[in-house]
Amino acid sequence: MTHPTTAPVPGRRRLLTAGAAATGLAALGLWPETRLMAQQVADFIEGPPVADVAPRQLSPRVWLIYAEDGFPTPENRGLMASIVFVVTSAGVLVLDSGCSLQIGQMAIRMIRKTTNRPVVAVFNSHYHGDHWLGNHAFADTYGPALPIYALPHTIEQIRGVEGNLWRSLMERWTNQATAGTKVVPPNQAAAHGQILKFGDTTIRLHHYGQAHTPSDLCMEVVEDKVTVVGDIAMTNRIANIDDGSYPGTFKYYRALQAAAGEQLWVPGHGEPSRDLLRTYGSFLAGIWEPCLQAVKDGKPESEAKTMVLRDPRVASRAKTMQGFDSNIGKYTSLAYLEAEKEAF
Repeated sequence: MTHPTTAPVPGRRRLLTAGAAATGLAALGLWPETRLMAQQVADFIEGPPVADVAPRQLSPRVWLIYAEDGFPTPENRGLMASIVFVVTSAGVLVLDSGCSLQIGQMAIRMIRKTTNRPVVAVFNSHYHGDHWLGNHAFADTYGPALPIYALPHTIEQIRGVEGNLWRSLMERWTNQATAGTKVVPPNQAAAHGQILKFGDTTIRLHHYGQAHTPSDLCMEVVEDKVTVVGDIAMTNRIANIDDGSYPGTFKYYRALQAAAGEQLWVPGHGEPSRDLLRTYGSFLAGIWEPCLQAVKDGKPESEAKTMVLRDPRVASRAKTMQGFDSNIGKYTSLAYLEAEKEAF
Protein backbone atom coordinates (compact mmCIF):
# COMPACT_ATOMS: atom_id res chain seq x y z
CA MET A 1 0.00 0.00 0.00
CA THR A 2 1.46 3.40 -0.95
CA HIS A 3 0.30 6.86 0.04
CA PRO A 4 1.18 10.20 -1.56
CA THR A 5 2.88 12.96 0.38
CA THR A 6 0.42 15.68 1.34
CA ALA A 7 0.37 18.86 3.37
CA PRO A 8 1.24 18.44 7.05
CA VAL A 9 -1.56 17.86 9.53
CA PRO A 10 -2.11 20.47 12.29
CA GLY A 11 0.51 20.21 14.98
CA ARG A 12 3.13 18.50 12.82
CA ARG A 13 5.62 21.39 13.26
CA ARG A 14 5.36 20.85 17.02
CA LEU A 15 5.89 17.12 16.52
CA LEU A 16 8.92 17.57 14.30
CA THR A 17 10.48 20.27 16.49
CA ALA A 18 10.13 18.20 19.62
CA GLY A 19 11.41 15.10 17.85
CA ALA A 20 14.40 16.98 16.48
CA ALA A 21 15.18 18.37 19.91
CA ALA A 22 15.13 14.92 21.42
CA THR A 23 17.34 13.56 18.64
CA GLY A 24 19.76 16.46 19.01
CA LEU A 25 20.14 15.92 22.72
CA ALA A 26 20.83 12.26 22.12
CA ALA A 27 23.38 13.09 19.43
CA LEU A 28 25.35 15.23 21.89
CA GLY A 29 26.01 12.10 23.88
CA LEU A 30 24.91 13.67 27.19
CA TRP A 31 24.01 10.39 28.86
CA PRO A 32 22.25 9.25 30.98
CA GLU A 33 20.42 12.49 31.91
CA THR A 34 19.54 13.52 28.38
CA ARG A 35 18.53 9.99 27.47
CA LEU A 36 15.78 10.21 30.07
CA MET A 37 14.83 13.71 28.91
CA ALA A 38 14.69 12.59 25.27
CA GLN A 39 12.43 9.70 26.17
CA GLN A 40 10.15 12.01 28.15
CA VAL A 41 9.92 14.40 25.19
CA ALA A 42 9.09 11.50 22.85
CA ASP A 43 6.47 10.17 25.24
CA PHE A 44 4.83 13.60 25.47
CA ILE A 45 4.30 14.02 21.74
CA GLU A 46 0.80 13.26 20.51
CA GLY A 47 -0.93 13.82 17.21
CA PRO A 48 -4.12 15.90 16.99
CA PRO A 49 -7.54 14.64 18.10
CA VAL A 50 -9.79 12.80 15.65
CA ALA A 51 -13.17 14.32 14.86
CA ASP A 52 -16.18 12.57 16.35
CA VAL A 53 -18.02 10.03 14.24
CA ALA A 54 -21.54 9.45 15.52
CA PRO A 55 -22.21 5.75 16.13
CA ARG A 56 -24.91 3.97 14.18
CA GLN A 57 -27.09 1.34 15.87
CA LEU A 58 -27.11 -1.97 14.00
CA SER A 59 -29.17 -4.04 16.42
CA PRO A 60 -30.49 -3.80 20.01
CA ARG A 61 -26.99 -4.23 21.46
CA VAL A 62 -24.57 -3.45 18.61
CA TRP A 63 -23.29 -0.06 17.47
CA LEU A 64 -20.97 0.84 14.60
CA ILE A 65 -18.46 3.72 14.39
CA TYR A 66 -18.11 3.67 10.64
CA ALA A 67 -14.85 4.51 8.86
CA GLU A 68 -15.55 6.16 5.52
CA ASP A 69 -12.06 5.98 4.06
CA GLY A 70 -10.45 2.82 2.79
CA PHE A 71 -6.79 3.68 3.36
CA PRO A 72 -4.90 5.72 6.00
CA THR A 73 -4.10 9.30 4.95
CA PRO A 74 -3.15 12.56 6.65
CA GLU A 75 -6.67 13.78 5.94
CA ASN A 76 -8.52 10.94 7.70
CA ARG A 77 -5.80 10.67 10.39
CA GLY A 78 -5.85 6.91 10.09
CA LEU A 79 -9.60 6.39 10.51
CA MET A 80 -9.80 3.60 7.93
CA ALA A 81 -11.25 0.67 9.88
CA SER A 82 -14.62 0.65 11.60
CA ILE A 83 -15.04 0.11 15.33
CA VAL A 84 -17.94 -1.90 16.75
CA PHE A 85 -19.13 -1.74 20.33
CA VAL A 86 -21.71 -3.87 22.11
CA VAL A 87 -23.71 -2.50 25.04
CA THR A 88 -24.43 -5.33 27.49
CA SER A 89 -25.94 -5.34 30.96
CA ALA A 90 -22.43 -5.98 32.33
CA GLY A 91 -20.71 -3.19 30.40
CA VAL A 92 -19.46 -2.36 26.92
CA LEU A 93 -17.48 -4.67 24.63
CA VAL A 94 -15.28 -3.20 21.89
CA LEU A 95 -14.77 -5.31 18.77
CA ASP A 96 -11.63 -3.89 17.15
CA SER A 97 -10.30 -0.68 18.67
CA GLY A 98 -9.10 1.37 15.70
CA CYS A 99 -5.63 2.32 14.52
CA SER A 100 -4.40 4.95 16.98
CA LEU A 101 -4.57 6.38 20.47
CA GLN A 102 -6.55 9.30 19.06
CA ILE A 103 -9.11 7.10 17.29
CA GLY A 104 -9.53 5.02 20.43
CA GLN A 105 -10.11 8.21 22.42
CA MET A 106 -12.77 9.28 19.92
CA ALA A 107 -14.45 5.87 20.22
CA ILE A 108 -14.54 6.24 24.01
CA ARG A 109 -16.23 9.64 23.64
CA MET A 110 -18.84 8.09 21.35
CA ILE A 111 -19.43 5.16 23.72
CA ARG A 112 -19.97 7.59 26.60
CA LYS A 113 -22.54 9.48 24.54
CA THR A 114 -24.40 6.20 24.05
CA THR A 115 -24.22 4.67 27.53
CA ASN A 116 -22.80 5.37 30.98
CA ARG A 117 -21.59 1.77 31.31
CA PRO A 118 -17.82 1.20 31.31
CA VAL A 119 -15.86 -0.77 28.75
CA VAL A 120 -15.25 -4.22 30.24
CA ALA A 121 -13.48 -6.01 27.37
CA VAL A 122 -11.85 -5.42 23.99
CA PHE A 123 -11.45 -7.95 21.16
CA ASN A 124 -8.89 -7.71 18.33
CA SER A 125 -9.76 -9.56 15.12
CA HIS A 126 -6.17 -9.90 13.82
CA TYR A 127 -2.71 -8.33 13.97
CA HIS A 128 -2.94 -5.62 11.30
CA GLY A 129 -2.57 -2.36 13.17
CA ASP A 130 -5.67 -0.57 11.93
CA HIS A 131 -7.66 -3.00 14.09
CA TRP A 132 -5.78 -2.88 17.41
CA LEU A 133 -3.56 0.21 17.83
CA GLY A 134 -6.53 1.85 19.57
CA ASN A 135 -5.96 -0.57 22.47
CA HIS A 136 -3.72 2.13 23.95
CA ALA A 137 -6.66 4.48 24.58
CA PHE A 138 -8.79 1.80 26.25
CA ALA A 139 -5.97 0.57 28.48
CA ASP A 140 -5.19 4.16 29.49
CA THR A 141 -8.82 4.90 30.32
CA TYR A 142 -9.96 1.64 31.91
CA GLY A 143 -6.66 0.36 33.28
CA PRO A 144 -3.96 -2.05 32.11
CA ALA A 145 -5.92 -5.01 33.50
CA LEU A 146 -8.74 -4.44 31.00
CA PRO A 147 -9.18 -7.79 29.20
CA ILE A 148 -8.11 -7.58 25.55
CA TYR A 149 -8.83 -10.82 23.66
CA ALA A 150 -7.14 -12.17 20.54
CA LEU A 151 -5.97 -15.48 19.14
CA PRO A 152 -2.51 -16.56 20.40
CA HIS A 153 -0.86 -16.06 17.00
CA THR A 154 -2.21 -12.50 16.86
CA ILE A 155 -0.81 -11.78 20.32
CA GLU A 156 2.56 -13.21 19.30
CA GLN A 157 2.69 -11.07 16.16
CA ILE A 158 1.75 -7.85 17.97
CA ARG A 159 4.33 -8.49 20.68
CA GLY A 160 6.91 -9.17 17.97
CA VAL A 161 7.89 -7.25 14.87
CA GLU A 162 4.34 -6.48 13.67
CA GLY A 163 3.51 -4.29 16.65
CA ASN A 164 6.11 -1.57 16.20
CA LEU A 165 6.04 -1.98 12.42
CA TRP A 166 2.36 -1.08 12.27
CA ARG A 167 2.77 1.78 14.75
CA SER A 168 5.54 3.26 12.59
CA LEU A 169 3.66 2.72 9.33
CA MET A 170 0.57 4.48 10.63
CA GLU A 171 2.63 7.48 11.70
CA ARG A 172 4.23 7.65 8.25
CA TRP A 173 1.00 7.17 6.28
CA THR A 174 -0.85 9.81 8.32
CA ASN A 175 1.99 12.36 8.42
CA GLN A 176 2.43 11.80 12.18
CA ALA A 177 -1.28 12.25 13.03
CA THR A 178 -1.18 9.02 15.08
CA ALA A 179 1.99 10.00 16.98
CA GLY A 180 1.93 9.10 20.66
CA THR A 181 0.26 5.76 20.09
CA LYS A 182 1.88 2.92 22.03
CA VAL A 183 1.79 -0.79 21.27
CA VAL A 184 -0.59 -2.41 23.77
CA PRO A 185 -0.83 -6.12 22.94
CA PRO A 186 -3.87 -8.25 23.82
CA ASN A 187 -3.56 -9.89 27.24
CA GLN A 188 -6.16 -12.66 26.96
CA ALA A 189 -5.70 -15.65 24.62
CA ALA A 190 -8.93 -16.43 22.77
CA ALA A 191 -9.86 -19.78 21.23
CA HIS A 192 -12.12 -21.03 18.46
CA GLY A 193 -15.53 -21.96 19.82
CA GLN A 194 -15.03 -20.03 23.04
CA ILE A 195 -18.27 -18.65 24.51
CA LEU A 196 -18.11 -15.63 26.78
CA LYS A 197 -21.05 -14.27 28.76
CA PHE A 198 -21.29 -10.59 29.63
CA GLY A 199 -24.53 -10.16 31.55
CA ASP A 200 -27.36 -10.51 29.05
CA THR A 201 -25.07 -10.97 26.05
CA THR A 202 -23.21 -13.96 24.61
CA ILE A 203 -20.11 -13.65 22.46
CA ARG A 204 -19.08 -16.70 20.44
CA LEU A 205 -15.63 -16.74 18.85
CA HIS A 206 -14.85 -18.29 15.47
CA HIS A 207 -11.60 -19.24 13.74
CA TYR A 208 -11.40 -21.63 10.79
CA GLY A 209 -7.80 -21.43 9.64
CA GLN A 210 -5.93 -19.09 7.33
CA ALA A 211 -8.01 -16.53 5.44
CA HIS A 212 -6.92 -12.87 5.50
CA THR A 213 -4.17 -13.88 7.96
CA PRO A 214 -3.38 -17.12 9.79
CA SER A 215 -5.25 -15.85 12.86
CA ASP A 216 -8.53 -14.14 11.95
CA LEU A 217 -11.00 -14.01 14.82
CA CYS A 218 -14.69 -13.48 14.05
CA MET A 219 -16.89 -12.33 16.93
CA GLU A 220 -20.56 -13.31 16.97
CA VAL A 221 -23.05 -11.42 19.12
CA VAL A 222 -25.34 -14.41 19.52
CA GLU A 223 -28.57 -12.77 20.70
CA ASP A 224 -28.51 -10.14 17.93
CA LYS A 225 -27.33 -12.39 15.09
CA VAL A 226 -24.51 -9.97 14.26
CA THR A 227 -20.97 -11.16 13.52
CA VAL A 228 -17.93 -8.91 13.18
CA VAL A 229 -15.62 -10.51 10.60
CA GLY A 230 -12.59 -8.22 10.66
CA ASP A 231 -10.89 -8.31 7.27
CA ILE A 232 -11.82 -11.76 5.96
CA ALA A 233 -14.36 -9.92 3.79
CA MET A 234 -14.71 -6.31 2.66
CA THR A 235 -17.55 -4.52 0.99
CA ASN A 236 -15.81 -2.57 -1.74
CA ARG A 237 -12.07 -3.03 -1.41
CA ILE A 238 -9.49 -5.68 -2.26
CA ALA A 239 -8.39 -7.18 1.03
CA ASN A 240 -4.68 -7.50 1.68
CA ILE A 241 -4.03 -11.21 1.27
CA ASP A 242 -0.23 -11.16 1.56
CA ASP A 243 -0.50 -13.20 4.76
CA GLY A 244 -3.60 -15.08 3.71
CA SER A 245 -5.01 -17.72 1.38
CA TYR A 246 -7.65 -17.78 -1.33
CA PRO A 247 -8.84 -21.38 -0.80
CA GLY A 248 -8.41 -20.86 2.93
CA THR A 249 -10.79 -17.90 2.75
CA PHE A 250 -13.44 -19.92 0.90
CA LYS A 251 -13.11 -22.72 3.46
CA TYR A 252 -13.44 -20.17 6.28
CA TYR A 253 -16.62 -18.71 4.76
CA ARG A 254 -18.26 -22.12 4.43
CA ALA A 255 -17.43 -23.12 8.00
CA LEU A 256 -18.47 -19.78 9.48
CA GLN A 257 -21.80 -19.73 7.67
CA ALA A 258 -22.51 -23.33 8.70
CA ALA A 259 -21.75 -22.55 12.34
CA ALA A 260 -23.42 -19.15 12.69
CA GLY A 261 -26.27 -19.32 10.19
CA GLU A 262 -27.89 -16.17 8.90
CA GLN A 263 -26.12 -13.09 10.26
CA LEU A 264 -25.58 -9.43 9.68
CA TRP A 265 -21.89 -9.59 8.69
CA VAL A 266 -19.91 -6.52 9.77
CA PRO A 267 -16.55 -6.00 8.00
CA GLY A 268 -13.69 -3.86 9.21
CA HIS A 269 -13.88 -1.94 5.93
CA GLY A 270 -17.20 -1.13 4.32
CA GLU A 271 -20.90 -1.44 5.00
CA PRO A 272 -22.41 -4.38 6.89
CA SER A 273 -24.70 -6.69 4.94
CA ARG A 274 -26.35 -10.08 5.12
CA ASP A 275 -24.86 -11.20 1.80
CA LEU A 276 -21.30 -9.94 2.39
CA LEU A 277 -19.63 -13.35 2.37
CA ARG A 278 -21.45 -14.33 -0.82
CA THR A 279 -20.71 -11.13 -2.74
CA TYR A 280 -17.12 -10.74 -1.62
CA GLY A 281 -16.52 -14.46 -2.00
CA SER A 282 -17.74 -14.21 -5.60
CA PHE A 283 -15.24 -11.43 -6.30
CA LEU A 284 -12.35 -13.42 -4.79
CA ALA A 285 -13.41 -16.48 -6.79
CA GLY A 286 -13.18 -14.31 -9.92
CA ILE A 287 -9.49 -13.90 -9.14
CA TRP A 288 -8.76 -17.39 -7.86
CA GLU A 289 -10.54 -19.62 -10.37
CA PRO A 290 -8.99 -18.11 -13.55
CA CYS A 291 -5.54 -18.32 -11.95
CA LEU A 292 -6.08 -21.95 -10.98
CA GLN A 293 -7.31 -22.74 -14.51
CA ALA A 294 -4.35 -20.92 -16.07
CA VAL A 295 -1.92 -22.97 -14.00
CA LYS A 296 -3.67 -26.21 -14.96
CA ASP A 297 -3.54 -25.20 -18.62
CA GLY A 298 0.14 -24.28 -18.44
CA LYS A 299 -0.49 -20.61 -19.16
CA PRO A 300 1.86 -17.93 -17.77
CA GLU A 301 0.91 -15.43 -15.09
CA SER A 302 0.43 -12.65 -17.66
CA GLU A 303 -2.34 -14.65 -19.34
CA ALA A 304 -3.84 -15.44 -15.95
CA LYS A 305 -4.12 -11.72 -15.25
CA THR A 306 -5.90 -11.16 -18.56
CA MET A 307 -8.32 -13.96 -17.68
CA VAL A 308 -8.95 -12.40 -14.25
CA LEU A 309 -9.67 -8.96 -15.68
CA ARG A 310 -12.14 -10.46 -18.16
CA ASP A 311 -13.98 -12.47 -15.52
CA PRO A 312 -17.37 -10.76 -15.00
CA ARG A 313 -17.12 -11.20 -11.23
CA VAL A 314 -14.01 -9.02 -11.30
CA ALA A 315 -14.79 -6.74 -14.24
CA SER A 316 -18.05 -5.63 -12.66
CA ARG A 317 -16.13 -4.21 -9.66
CA ALA A 318 -13.17 -2.68 -11.50
CA LYS A 319 -14.48 0.87 -11.75
CA THR A 320 -15.93 1.17 -8.27
CA MET A 321 -13.71 -0.88 -5.93
CA GLN A 322 -11.24 1.10 -3.81
CA GLY A 323 -7.61 0.40 -4.66
CA PHE A 324 -8.53 -1.85 -7.59
CA ASP A 325 -6.03 -0.55 -10.16
CA SER A 326 -3.11 -0.43 -7.72
CA ASN A 327 -3.75 -3.85 -6.19
CA ILE A 328 -5.32 -6.20 -8.72
CA GLY A 329 -1.95 -7.08 -10.29
CA LYS A 330 -0.39 -7.95 -6.96
CA TYR A 331 -3.29 -10.05 -5.74
CA THR A 332 -3.54 -11.85 -9.06
CA SER A 333 0.15 -12.75 -8.70
CA LEU A 334 -0.47 -14.05 -5.19
CA ALA A 335 -3.40 -16.12 -6.45
CA TYR A 336 -1.28 -17.53 -9.28
CA LEU A 337 1.53 -18.51 -6.91
CA GLU A 338 -0.90 -20.19 -4.54
CA ALA A 339 -2.62 -21.91 -7.47
CA GLU A 340 0.73 -23.38 -8.52
CA LYS A 341 1.08 -24.94 -5.07
CA GLU A 342 -2.54 -26.09 -5.08
CA ALA A 343 -2.34 -27.67 -8.53
CA PHE A 344 0.89 -29.53 -7.93
